[in-house]
Amino acid sequence: MHWEHEPSEAKPRVVARVAPESSLSATALGALAELARERGDDPLVADAVAAARDALDRVERDAEAVAARYRSLIDAVPDAVTLHDETGRILEANDAACAVYGYSLERLKQLTVFDLNPDLAPSRLNEVLVSVRPGHSDTVETTNRRADGTTFPVEVRSNVYIDGNARRIVAIVRDITNRHAADRELRASEARYRGLLRAMDKGVLVQDAHGRIASVNPAGCRLLGLTEVELTGANRQTMQEWRFEDEYGKPLPFDELPGMRSLRVAAPIESTLVGVWLPHLRIYRWFSISTVPQYHGGRTRPFQVISTFSDVTALKRASELFAKTQTLASIGGWEYDAQSGQLFWTEEMYRIHDLPAASPVTIERALGFVLDADRARLEASLAAAQRGQSFELELRLVSAIGRRRWVCVQGQPLRRHGNIHGVSGTLQDVTERKLHEDELRRLAQTDVLTGLASRDTALADLERAIERAQGGAGPALLFVDLDRFKIVNDMLGHAAGDRLLAAAAERLRHCAGEADVSRFAGDAFLLLLPAVADPAAPQRLAERITAAFGEPFDYAGEELQVTASVGIARWPDDGTNAQQLVNHADAAVNEAKRRGRNTWQGFNPQLARGLSDRLMIESQLRRALDNGEFRLEYQPTIDLATGRAVAAEALLRWNNRQLGELGPAQFVSHAENSGDIVRIGAWVIREACRQLREWRARGIDLARIAVNVSYRQFLNESLVDTVRAALRESALDGAALELEMTERVLIDDVPDTFETFAALRQTGVALTIDDFGEGYSALNYLRRLPIDGIKISHTFMQGIPGNRADSAICEAIVRMARSLGLNVTGEGVETEAQRQFLVGQGTPLAQGFLFSRPLAPARFAEFFDAWNRRRH
Repeated sequence: MHWEHEPSEAKPRVVARVAPESSLSATALGALAELARERGDDPLVADAVAAARDALDRVERDAEAVAARYRSLIDAVPDAVTLHDETGRILEANDAACAVYGYSLERLKQLTVFDLNPDLAPSRLNEVLVSVRPGHSDTVETTNRRADGTTFPVEVRSNVYIDGNARRIVAIVRDITNRHAADRELRASEARYRGLLRAMDKGVLVQDAHGRIASVNPAGCRLLGLTEVELTGANRQTMQEWRFEDEYGKPLPFDELPGMRSLRVAAPIESTLVGVWLPHLRIYRWFSISTVPQYHGGRTRPFQVISTFSDVTALKRASELFAKTQTLASIGGWEYDAQSGQLFWTEEMYRIHDLPAASPVTIERALGFVLDADRARLEASLAAAQRGQSFELELRLVSAIGRRRWVCVQGQPLRRHGNIHGVSGTLQDVTERKLHEDELRRLAQTDVLTGLASRDTALADLERAIERAQGGAGPALLFVDLDRFKIVNDMLGHAAGDRLLAAAAERLRHCAGEADVSRFAGDAFLLLLPAVADPAAPQRLAERITAAFGEPFDYAGEELQVTASVGIARWPDDGTNAQQLVNHADAAVNEAKRRGRNTWQGFNPQLARGLSDRLMIESQLRRALDNGEFRLEYQPTIDLATGRAVAAEALLRWNNRQLGELGPAQFVSHAENSGDIVRIGAWVIREACRQLREWRARGIDLARIAVNVSYRQFLNESLVDTVRAALRESALDGAALELEMTERVLIDDVPDTFETFAALRQTGVALTIDDFGEGYSALNYLRRLPIDGIKISHTFMQGIPGNRADSAICEAIVRMARSLGLNVTGEGVETEAQRQFLVGQGTPLAQGFLFSRPLAPARFAEFFDAWNRRRH
């Protein structure tokens, strides 16, 4: 309010102007009221007073509105707000403060900041008042106390403002209990996260937006062979030196690595196979890498990427080896999900079917590759597998480009939670094996040397002919065996023998007519007449064969005379099955050879009995040694110069409960054929040595004992060990034993014969050729082998001295033996004239009935004593 005066000439008057509300004060209003009392009759004064009162009312109303707005404002603040004077007394507070501290507003105005925070230092208020400029704030974290005495963490932001001449502090308090809990949980989560990263066997790598490594877990360090410091210090160029490859072995640029691609496309990338050359380790490793990009809030471009990776080098190697194995073995894998109808193939499956890898394939298309003749079997097996049955089939298929293949398909049920939901298995290309089997089958059915059908083929054809036989029109079998083939083979060698067999096969093929020709074994052939209506047809065929083989064979310009013997067996008279017919035809051919060779013989009852006897002998022979049915008899050897008995020959005898007494000629050949002669011969050597030891113990002074040894024993590697063991067991030296063998030993398996002879000579055993001149007479071997002596065959002795030829042969043998330094023994001496002849030729030793028949051990001892006493 201002006071103004009119000009001097006019009556003075008071003009009252109400100043703006902001300038009004209680003093001015009081002065105006005092003026009104003094000049109460002045209308101007009354107007001014009234105007002043109106203005004052407006000011009060505005003040109340401001106060209401102020109150609403601070109550709207969610944090506790308190107003303090310079001493810390609370001047004002909002509703949130009352709620937080648990006091009413009136009670809060009775407290100080030190009641809310007992730990607050007294100097803290002064620090805030001095250091905080108006318009600025100071923030601290501390602890406040509620009305119930509990404390809680708070964040206090303090502001200072000027109220007239006073400084005031506004404190905004926020309860940070939840924040602390969240921080603790965050720290715990971070600890768990760090622990998880450390415990993970997968590597975890964090890269920034430029590809630099920000952090890596221990597993990642281990897999990469570097420390975290070395890795986080590695820049893009360092990592590029590692060299990367994709799963197919092609170079992979750094920008194409999963982490860099994930940053570029702003999307996760899962399970990518990457090969890494780590130069610091000088090794190559394969990693499976998955990536997840990370974003700042509200941003669309990632600021970093997290990659997890695991070492799959072993798995990759195993996968490559498995793939190579699949390729090498041509084995593919497949799986059919019956519920979804999906069919899954491995890469090798596509190769076998000549399809591009990963091209779409359905079960219908897969079945379409299988030939119609086999498809039904496969479909039935797939259906059975879905009922729980496994299967294995060999099928034929035609590939996508028309190639025919044999495949072996295996399948088994696929189970999930105990239920069958499909079938899985393998498919192997077995085309090469099937072709090989076909070739083997063809070879098995054909004799390679002659081109004729093989033995198995002939027997199968014979069985089919028997099955088809009706009435009297049944098969007839001719068994053809070449005569003297072994001599030609031994003289000229196997190459010549093979050429001779091929020529013989061609000659048989020319003679055969309607008969099927096959090579049975060695130099034996079969000719099958499948259905014989004419009983004389087999005989005519046999005669054509013997006539054809009457012509010599040409070899290297020389003529070789090799004839053929033929045996005939007819169905059903001579046998009702294939094996019987073969056996009986074989027996017939043996009879043809016995009768002089180059002829034919039909099977007959007499041969049947002989065959039956042979089978009986062979069956009883197997158990004879174990049953103790063998015994030895001994025939003395006489020194022709002194007439004394000096040695003995052990002769084997067999007494069977069913067959009775049998001589060596009746069973030795059977024992040789079956191989039983090896065991029997070993027993003979041991028993002869034992008997000699017993005789010597009784004073019977025999120089040695002779034992016959079969060629089969020479072929067996145990002969030398048998001899050594027998001598050792009987405490005899080698000179006490003489081994006699036929000339066949000199022909069969000559290299092994040389080795066996040499080993036997090292033991001191004497070696003698028995029945010399009756066999092959391989005279060259007498010079080369360490033979001690020969025994002239008894067949020559029978004609001495009346038969000039026999006498001449004996003379020649004695002269030859003497020139070679060999001992000579004459066998089968039965007359005094024969003895005199041998003495005249200078033959030192003799055996025969003239001196003694073979004797049992006890009788031999008696003979020896009596005979030698007479010679004193």
